[in-house]
Amino acid sequence: MPRLLIVKTGDAFPEVVESHGDFEALFQQALARAGFSATVFDARHAPLPALEGIDGLYITGSHAMVSDAEPWSEALKPWLVEARERNLAMLGVCYGHQLMAAAFGGVSDYHPAGRESGTHAVTLTDAGRDDPLLGQLPKRFPAQLTHAQSVLQAPKDAVILARNAHDGYQALRYGPRQWSVQFHPEFTAEVMRAYLARQVDKLRDQGQDPEALLESITVTPEAGSLLTRFAEAVASDSPS
Repeated sequence: MPRLLIVKTGDAFPEVVESHGDFEALFQQALARAGFSATVFDARHAPLPALEGIDGLYITGSHAMVSDAEPWSEALKPWLVEARERNLAMLGVCYGHQLMAAAFGGVSDYHPAGRESGTHAVTLTDAGRDDPLLGQLPKRFPAQLTHAQSVLQAPKDAVILARNAHDGYQALRYGPRQWSVQFHPEFTAEVMRAYLARQVDKLRDQGQDPEALLESITVTPEAGSLLTRFAEAVASDSPS
């Protein structure tokens, strides 16, 4: 069994936590269905753990903003750089995606087009179709998204694996075992609906139709499979 660690970087909305579980619980639920388990480290409130004894890292989403450079978030950057230098397997999600990109030399900040929320199609690049993790997905697949910030400039050595009309960096690879995605593979359709319900006014203010976005929410099994595909990849590389 691979030794998996979930790096918690924030909390979901209270009603989401009450009905579905917090960010880390959504990861754990998905992993448990495939027979995997993962421990949790809250990066905001605990010292950084030693990287020895960890086979793979997940970095969660957050309501924080990478560009705010909060001390706990900034402290994660050199830790992630060290993890990458050790070739430790990593999968960053949303805030984790933006944080990894910033830690490795890119730029993450507010997207000039505003917030992207709802179920939206994501398309693999040619590199994505050949990628060992994402390459098993369809070339175009639906994913759950909710973010105001994005990776605006990818690290020079990053490989672009997926994009869509809103965001040119929906998925990146930084090394043979280090990935990040802007979308939320851990979100169910119900969690996505709860997030959109919170964002109605903000979406209207930027000229979007929240009712149409709510109606278009659908299940996203292809995107959701990444959590267990990552665990399976780590397991295949880990000592028995």
